[in-house]
Amino acid sequence: MLLEINPENPEPRKIKRAVEALEAGEVIAYPTDTVYGLGCDLFNKKAIDRLYQIKGIDRSQMLAFVCQNLGDVARYAVMHDSVYRVLKQYTPGPYCFILEATREVPRIVQTPRKTVGVRIPRHPVALAIAAELGRPIISSTAARHGETPDPDPREVDLAFPGLALVLDAGAGGTVPTSIVDLSGPRPHVVRVGAGDVTPFE
Repeated sequence: MLLEINPENPEPRKIKRAVEALEAGEVIAYPTDTVYGLGCDLFNKKAIDRLYQIKGIDRSQMLAFVCQNLGDVARYAVMHDSVYRVLKQYTPGPYCFILEATREVPRIVQTPRKTVGVRIPRHPVALAIAAELGRPIISSTAARHGETPDPDPREVDLAFPGLALVLDAGAGGTVPTSIVDLSGPRPHVVRVGAGDVTPFE
């Protein structure tokens, strides 16, 4: 179901509706500063199972945490001084950073290496959902594996049957986030996307 929302000043009642769907264990599509994302509640195992099923990916595919701010990130990822400096400089923005996970992270979304991907998107709708929910949204790009994300929320709605809600904030992008692994001794660029990765190479 499509629900139009103001991309700059999202209506609180529409954000509340999205959060109610998340709290009910549903999967929604929502805009970010790069592409549309598919999201669910971090602490609902059935919802995470459903997200994997709707997107048609296996468990080896990592899901990202969409966080409201650095305080949110610090609950779920180990923030060494060097990591904090990078995140302070490059978030909010079009990056997903792979960090060492804390014990707060549910095992179902941890990698075997005990890492977690976190991002703080520069988009009022995504940030408002995370703020209203009070915890990160578990998220994945609204595209089939290997396909270019569709910028049209109506096409996202058609492509992923089973979504409870698609927040339509107008056309999104087609280039997903850059992924940078900060969990090792030096930064490692995992995927080149919308963000400039030259500082990490």
